[in-house]
Parts: sequence; structure tokens; C-alpha cells
Amino acid sequence: MTPSAAPLDHVRPGVDRSIREFLDRQRPLFDDPQLAVLLSTAEDFLSGGKRLRPAFCYWGWRAAGGGEESGLLMAAASLELLQASALIHDDVMDASDVRRGMPSAHRRFERVHAESGWHGSAEQFGEGVAVLLGNLLLVWSGEMWRTSGLPAEALAVAQPVHDHMLTELMCGQYLDLLEQAQGESTFDGALRVALYKSGKYTVEQPLRLGLVLAARGRPAWIDRLCEQYGRQIGIAFQLRDDILGVFGDPAETGKPAGDDLREGKRTMLIARALAEASDAQAEAVRSLLGAPDLDEAGVERLRSVIEDTGALAACEGMIKSYLDDALHTLDQAPIDETARTALAALAVAATARRT
Repeated sequence: MTPSAAPLDHVRPGVDRSIREFLDRQRPLFDDPQLAVLLSTAEDFLSGGKRLRPAFCYWGWRAAGGGEESGLLMAAASLELLQASALIHDDVMDASDVRRGMPSAHRRFERVHAESGWHGSAEQFGEGVAVLLGNLLLVWSGEMWRTSGLPAEALAVAQPVHDHMLTELMCGQYLDLLEQAQGESTFDGALRVALYKSGKYTVEQPLRLGLVLAARGRPAWIDRLCEQYGRQIGIAFQLRDDILGVFGDPAETGKPAGDDLREGKRTMLIARALAEASDAQAEAVRSLLGAPDLDEAGVERLRSVIEDTGALAACEGMIKSYLDDALHTLDQAPIDETARTALAALAVAATARRT
């Protein structure tokens, strides 16, 4: 299992199959043509993605001694529905037009309204339907988790972790909105958003779910591994995502180049750039960041400031530091050796440069 993608390849087919099986069970409820579009949109949003969260859950399970268990894959796959829910809501809050190379959910339904010549605001309709679809996927995520087929005892032990993960995700979404509204760009604020909005529910909590499900308990070493490996990789993953949001290839990210700059994301890149910026550079950031009509020239100006102030290099250094610390912790953990190798490769895959 040398290539960094191998742990993902091991999990992805089972996750994809579990999602298809779950959606097929829901299909009879959507026979009405008026409802069918909800299911088809959900299927579109669930068809992509790297499947990182299920992979961390699966290899956490294996790390604590769990074997090949079909119910585990179903439980792990439920995290993809949670992710899709979060992305749909996130796009509404950020007024994003594109997700994974497709129109975002609210834009898709806005267009349906406009093309159909219906009454009222097409924009409001699109946003309303997207909120409902995100809520539906959140409900389905819980249903998929509960009906995964895993032993009731294991699910009961892991349920507090699952509940806590959902609460942290909602808090992270709020903190993200708050940072943009306040217009502040501090290191502490950017790290807090990176941790709560993405880091915890991408790596730390999925890993903890898998470990607790297999161990049927929560010995101290599990929390130590999740905090010192999972949390570090989760933050590094979000820092990498922030870099891709500014410098990434749209073919890779599925979003227009510089979209995070148009949305005014107060990331660590921006915090570090402002901390080292000249007066002229700081003025450029403040005047251009978050401008909905930001053109390619404006995007390039902001990219130049981020690079020239050393913010990009500093964030790359942070990613390397978090990754190195996490891998050191992983080496010391009392876990299955195959899973240790897989989790090391997953850490690299989650934080790798893809620009």
C-alpha cells in the first residue's frame, strides 16, 4: 500500500455502493415527478468527492482491530451525505455559483424557476430549495448511520461522538460567517475556522468514530491519537484547501479560480498576508477581497500580494509542520500496522500539493 491513493482506492468502491443502495431505498418516495428532481440533484452531489471522511472512519476501525464489515462501510458512507449537506448549505451562505464543476444547488433550482416562468423570486426559490435539500441530506445521513447494520452496542457507544461532530460542524459554519462579517483576519481566527469548519469533521471525528466503533469504548490513547494526529491533519487539510481556493486549477477544484477571494474568505493566507503587507498591499487586499465583481486582474493582484508577503510559503510551511507532527504521533500509536501505513498515506493524500 505504497501509493498515497491506495487507502482511498480500498474504501471508495464500498462507499459508492453503499450510497447507491441507500438512495435506491429512498427512490419509491420520489416517484412523483415534482419530487424526482430532489433525488436526482442529491445523486449528482453524491457522485463526486474524494471520500476522505469515510476513509478516515474505515481505517480508524481497522486501526482498533476491526475486520471487514459491510455495516462499517455503510456507516462510514453516511459521512458523505453529511458532507454533501454541508456543501449545499455552504454554497448558499457564500453565494457560490459552482460546486464540483456543476452549478451549485441553489443556482440549479433558481434556473429551473426562471426557465419555468413561475411566480415570485427565482433567487429566493433556489436558496429555499437548497436549504431543504441540505436538510434532507442531513436527515438521511443520520438514517444511514443508524441503519448501517453495525451492532447496536457499537453504535450506542459511538453516538456521542457522532452527535458532537454535527454540533462542531454547525459551530464551524457560524464561525466562518462571523469571520467574514467582522472583517477580521487574525491567525487565531483563521485557525479556529479551519479547525471547526473542516478539520474536525474531515479527519478527527471520522477517525474517532471508526476507532470507538471497533474498540466499543474510548480508551485514552484514542483521544490522544485523534487530537495529535487527526486534528493536525484536519487543519493541514483545510490550509491546503484554502491554498487551492486561491491558486488551484478549476479542473481540479471544481470551482472558478480565485472563488474564495470573491467570497471574501478570511483564511490563514489572508491573515498572514495582512500581517506582513505594506500599506499599499494591505489596501489592495481590503479593497479587492470579497468584491463580487472581482475580475481576473484583481485575482492576480491578490495572488501577487499573498506570494510577495510570504503568506503562501508560510502556509506551506505550516502544512508540512502539521503533517510531520501528525506522522510522528501515528508512529507511536498502539494500532494495527496495516492501518498505520494506510493512515500515514491518507495524511499525505489529504494535505498534498495539487496545484
